Amino acid sequence: MPRIDDYKKAFELAKGELEKANPKRIADQSGAMFMSDKDGNVRLKLEFLNKEVEIKWPSMEFSIAGRDEEVPIQQQVLVLHYLQGAQGSKVEGQWVAYQEIPDGRFYLDAFIQRAKNPLLKAFGNEPDALHEVAEQLYNAEPFDHGDVSVVVKAFPKAPVALILWRGDDEFPPEGSILFDRSIQDILSAEDIAWLAGMVVYPLVGMAAKKGHRA
Repeated sequence: MPRIDDYKKAFELAKGELEKANPKRIADQSGAMFMSDKDGNVRLKLEFLNKEVEIKWPSMEFSIAGRDEEVPIQQQVLVLHYLQGAQGSKVEGQWVAYQEIPDGRFYLDAFIQRAKNPLLKAFGNEPDALHEVAEQLYNAEPFDHGDVSVVVKAFPKAPVALILWRGDDEFPPEGSILFDRSIQDILSAEDIAWLAGMVVYPLVGMAAKKGHRA
């Protein structure tokens, strides 16, 4: 499990690389909005998990538009890695499982514990609740896989599909999390596992508040 010092180091490494880049080009490539005022102060605004994250450039100070809410450093690192990796890549519309991503098998256990198992625990016995909660939290769209499924636009160029199959007398409920194939060119397998957890955990929390039980 990474320590906070590891995140701080990863932040500084990513910040050092991005400082050398052209922020307008980074915005164009990543799907972010480039903003510059009359004094030359630059910010990028990026959609991340249905929030508008603002990043001051080149200090890489984070805030959430319209909210008095801090961006956790784990999320800050992930956003910077996304900005580094989204070099004009396009969503391909081809879905892959986590283990199909390069190095995915190495982090598969962490991915299952961090994302798949919590998804199943929260929604496996009440899969229809996923639609309601994901739409409210992320403005997620319906998907055509499994018995119940949605697509969450985690980043502008990184959709994540959450899929559930109902259980019966013979088989327990099952679930899957898929990614657009292009994500492997944007984020590392470790980052993708963290991203999946960041998608799932707020869903689990909201389901609990609404009284949905596994």
